[in-house]
Amino acid sequence: MSDETVLDTAMPGMGAAARPAGAAEARQGLAALRGEVAKAVVGQDAVVTGLVIALLCRGHVLLEGVPGVAKTLLVRTLSRALDLEFKRVQFTPDLMPGDVTGSLVFDARASEFEFRRGPVFANLLLADEINRTPPKTQASLLEAMEERQVSVDGTSYALPDPFVVCATQNPIEYEGTYPLPEAQLDRFLLKLTVPLPTREEEIGVVQRHALGFDPRDLADINPVAGVTELNAGRDAVRTLHVDPKIIAYVVDLCRATRESPSLQLGASPRGATALLNTARAWAWLSGRDYVTPDDVKALARPTLRHRVQLRPEAELEGATSDGVLDGVLATVPTPR
Repeated sequence: MSDETVLDTAMPGMGAAARPAGAAEARQGLAALRGEVAKAVVGQDAVVTGLVIALLCRGHVLLEGVPGVAKTLLVRTLSRALDLEFKRVQFTPDLMPGDVTGSLVFDARASEFEFRRGPVFANLLLADEINRTPPKTQASLLEAMEERQVSVDGTSYALPDPFVVCATQNPIEYEGTYPLPEAQLDRFLLKLTVPLPTREEEIGVVQRHALGFDPRDLADINPVAGVTELNAGRDAVRTLHVDPKIIAYVVDLCRATRESPSLQLGASPRGATALLNTARAWAWLSGRDYVTPDDVKALARPTLRHRVQLRPEAELEGATSDGVLDGVLATVPTPR
């Protein structure tokens, strides 16, 4: 079963376990996001869930899909439904680091330099086609993603909270691209694949456009949650109980990737921490106050697929990262 199928199950409004009122209301508000985003985007519920998990974990997301599957529209709509500031940067070969982070500009009236903030100063930053810009510009996001600040001329400027980078890349076009280095890939909490719609979903998309739908006009999208709900959800996720057996299971899965004969690079300890955090968030969204092995399995592929690297010979034989991870999940004993 794909991670898209697993994450496509409905997020309940409230769980059976008793939680503080703020956490219950937060879960209810975040559960309503799917319906609100569906007003503009058809058939991407699993990706919406993944983005919500990233927001709860204060992580970043790499979205991979062919052109025309509404990646940009999806993030824009989500930002409006959460009442968050959204900015988009089209990454191109001539884009400079200062075009993303901001730069010092001389103010002639004050006879001094002032910092002019770049588009990175937003709650949701869409880094469109991030692999089309050279490594120097890609690296301009490293400090922002890890430290949540931008440093210019010895001065640090804090980024807003929440701050999430949603980067997109095309999985089939490699000419004129600069693949992200492993160090930067590891900074993304999740790598989500944005699939093509089913026939029925595509009919729905075309019908909407035939009736005059304009993807640039999101006036019908209403905020159903916001920073308050996100903060309450983060607090609830952070305090979610995790059995020591589950922690050991997460570690065993990541260690097994390092021993796989098909991989030349396995998941790092950061990957193990990320998997535990995403499983926690998914458990909370599912209405539970504890993590199960199934929560770990549901998030293993989107959390680890970009943190492992296939051996060239395995790739030539048709192996995929997801396939290797499926094999690891099948061989590592599941705790009871």
